[in-house]
Amino acid sequence: MIVHPAVIVHGPSDARAALAPGLPVTLLSAPGAAAFAGCLWWRQVVTAAQKANPAAEATGILDCADASGMALTALRSGVCRLVLWPQAPGWDAVAAIANRQGGFVLTGAPPALDLGEPNAIRRLHRWLAGFVIAGA
Repeated sequence: MIVHPAVIVHGPSDARAALAPGLPVTLLSAPGAAAFAGCLWWRQVVTAAQKANPAAEATGILDCADASGMALTALRSGVCRLVLWPQAPGWDAVAAIANRQGGFVLTGAPPALDLGEPNAIRRLHRWLAGFVIAGA
């Protein structure tokens, strides 16, 4: 499993912006987004961004926090790369299903640049290229 630099996206415009530099990227939902935005919304955000920039190397990861039921719903809808907290009931079963579907379950979100933060777009290219400067 390869997880490229992660960018937290809050909607379609953020996802397109994350893919615009043309560098490998992991599109990461906001923490717990499975519960408040839903897995179908997330699937559409990732799919639309990839269609808008088909040459971009991108992976989408939906954050389910501790909601095992939402993780299972995501898996049923074809979203198979997830964050699910390790104390969530049935974590092992969820991870096994994701693995069978060619996905994975992380126990926590990877470090990420949140495009909802002020001036995050200015830092995006450096973040994706790996030239991150603390406090930049």
